[in-house]
Amino acid sequence: MLPLPDAVASDLDALLDRALAEDVGRGDVTTEATIPAGTKATAHALLKEDGVVAGLAVAERVFSRVDPDLTVSWTAKDGDRLEAGTVFGTVTGRARSILVAERLALNLMQRMGGIATAAARMAEAATPAVVLDTRKTAPGLRALDKWAVALGGAQNHRAGLYDMVLVKDNHIAAAGGVRAAIDAVGRYLIETDYDLNVEVEARTLDELGEVLAAVDAGARVDRVLLDNMARRTDDGLDVSMLEEAVRRVGGRIETEASGNVTLETVGRIGQTGVDYISSGALTHSVTALDVSLKVGLDLE
Repeated sequence: MLPLPDAVASDLDALLDRALAEDVGRGDVTTEATIPAGTKATAHALLKEDGVVAGLAVAERVFSRVDPDLTVSWTAKDGDRLEAGTVFGTVTGRARSILVAERLALNLMQRMGGIATAAARMAEAATPAVVLDTRKTAPGLRALDKWAVALGGAQNHRAGLYDMVLVKDNHIAAAGGVRAAIDAVGRYLIETDYDLNVEVEARTLDELGEVLAAVDAGARVDRVLLDNMARRTDDGLDVSMLEEAVRRVGGRIETEASGNVTLETVGRIGQTGVDYISSGALTHSVTALDVSLKVGLDLE
C-alpha cells in the first residue's frame, strides 16, 4: 500500500469507519438491487482538469476497508501534477464493493486534490515568501487537509492549540493589551517549562510598536502576525502599511502576513518582504479537484 504520514495513519481507520457508516448505513440498497453478487469490475480513476492529485493513499485505504480483496494500482503518487484526461489508477474486484467505496474515495481525493492544487498555485505565486495553512480546516479532517497542503508545496502552521503560542486579537483584548498579553505568555512559559514558539498578532503599526518594544526588552516573541495590513481599495491592493511594518521589524523577528490573501493578491504580498503568508482559504474555501471513477464490467 502507499505510505501515509503518521498524523494521518493514526486515526484513519476510525475516520473511514465513521464515514462509511454515515454513507452506507445498513447497506447500499441500489447496488444490491442492480448488481449480482458475483459480478467483477474494473474502475479507472480519471483526472478531468489539470491539478495536483492527492489522497491516493487514503482512497486506497477506503477500498481496502470496504473489501480487502479489491486490487488498487496507481500510475501516479500523491503530490504529482497531472494534466486533464490522465487515467492515474485502477481498482479491480467485486463490482458491489467498488460502488460502495466509490463516493467516499472520490470525496477524499477531490477535497485533498483541490487543497493541494490551490496550495501549489499559491506557493508559486508567493515566492519568495512561504505560504502557510491555518486551523480553518474541516472538523475531523485536519490531518488530511494539512497533508494536502504539504503535498501541494505550501507549509503547515500549527496543528492545533497545543503546539505553539499564537496571541491574537481576542487574547490581547481579554489580557488587557499587547504588552500585558506578551508578559503573561512569558510568565506562563517559565511556570510550565514549555518550550514553545510565540507569535503575536498586530493589526496596526501602533500594536506592532508594542510588540517590538517587548522584543527589545527581552520578551520571547518569535514572529509577528501582521493582520490585514494588505488592504483592498477601489484601485486594487494597498500594501504600503505592510511594507512599512516589515521595514520597522527590520529582521529582528519573523514576519507573517494574513488577511485578504488570495491567488490574485498573494504575489503582491509576497513581494513586500514578509517571511510567511498564511491563508485560511486553502482549506476553508477549497474547490474540489474534478476526479471521477468510471466502472466497467470485467467480461470473460
